Amino acid sequence: MPSHPSAHVVRLGVLGHGVVGSAFVALVNQQSDDILARSGVRLEVAQVCIRDTKKKHSLPKGAVLVSDPYAVVQSSDVDLVVELMGGIDPASELIFAALKANKPVITANKALLARHGAELFKAADAASTDLLFEAAVCGGIPLIRPLRESLRGEPITRVMGIVNGTTNFILTKMSELGADYQVALAEAQHLGFAEADPTADVQGHDAAAKIAIIASIAFGTTVRLDDVYCEGITKITAADITIARKFGFAVKLLGVAELAGGSELTGVGSNLASSKLSVRVHPALVPLTNPLAAVRESFNAVVVDGRASGSLMFYGRGAGGEPTASAVLGDVIDAAINLRKDTHAPLGAFTDAKLLPISEINCEYMIGLEVADRPGVLHAVTGVFARNSVSIRAAEQDGIGSDARLVFLTHDAKESAVQSCLAEFKSLDVVKHVGALLRVVAD
Repeated sequence: MPSHPSAHVVRLGVLGHGVVGSAFVALVNQQSDDILARSGVRLEVAQVCIRDTKKKHSLPKGAVLVSDPYAVVQSSDVDLVVELMGGIDPASELIFAALKANKPVITANKALLARHGAELFKAADAASTDLLFEAAVCGGIPLIRPLRESLRGEPITRVMGIVNGTTNFILTKMSELGADYQVALAEAQHLGFAEADPTADVQGHDAAAKIAIIASIAFGTTVRLDDVYCEGITKITAADITIARKFGFAVKLLGVAELAGGSELTGVGSNLASSKLSVRVHPALVPLTNPLAAVRESFNAVVVDGRASGSLMFYGRGAGGEPTASAVLGDVIDAAINLRKDTHAPLGAFTDAKLLPISEINCEYMIGLEVADRPGVLHAVTGVFARNSVSIRAAEQDGIGSDARLVFLTHDAKESAVQSCLAEFKSLDVVKHVGALLRVVAD
């Protein structure tokens, strides 16, 4: 094909050729001519780092297989580094090395960014070099770029969403088919929506890494993975989901980052000195009228609430090789154009936020108790609520006789008070088992 008269060639060094890496390389090869026509930049995959270079791999003409990732980063034949290896080490060292060499870096590494994002952002800005990571959160859904650019001046008050497709698939099957957790998990594994070891997903760790990154960008503050309160879905039962629907709610694993007490920012990067930020992951009761309640199976959706814009919802496939590769390629094109213009997209300064511990949040709660079948049970249970100043909004008895379960929906209450109730319930001889605690999210 004839060369574009104003073409600027950007040579890519790709670290990793797994599910996402192979999909990315194929997409670059497929879209190269269209990208050139639209941007004036020709992307060429120059080197691909693969652990075992003896295996057969489908690569574009001219691409070189390399086993040493450091050789890719240091190569004079590579202008831009695409890190799709995952993990913390050696990915961290490789990204720092690329930035120090003034090579833009595109990464989908949520675990690394959730732990060391602040240092990486600082290194990128110090080098006046792009570090872009759209694919690290919610796969192919554009979210990071809108938060960084379109909503830069928006006074954001909350970002909340379903950011893990595995758990959403499991909860969908439990909700729609009445399946037990283990049965729904087995189906997710059979269909490839869950790993053989699903711990990172079902315990909430994957979602916690993503909401840490989202909170950092949305509120211009440093939020690390260890700052995020994290609770998974393993204790949720089909009975919990059924009773929640009676109360008008769906059960979803949510990542939530919100300013406490209705405080508002004046824009991304604003001073959080007078505000407290709550960042957490846990199963939640979502009103059936909320669009998040209708998000099914492995799809993701994130709602951004702002004072000026109102509520904005981002929805789509949150994982998978091709959707994630699409997000990576979008970042690569942006960075390549910036490289051509000898500029970059600064991340800006990040403040140190005051983080609100989970014990201080206020919301409504659903609490399920398996109780003994004898007189005085209700009086004993309601007495616990009264002593801790937790007001009951509604109550439901699920089952009869020895299988009876009391389910309570509270009015707005403080987490610490509700936790005190749970501690007392566990000490009551009339309470056989304290079920999952589910927090209600406001519309």
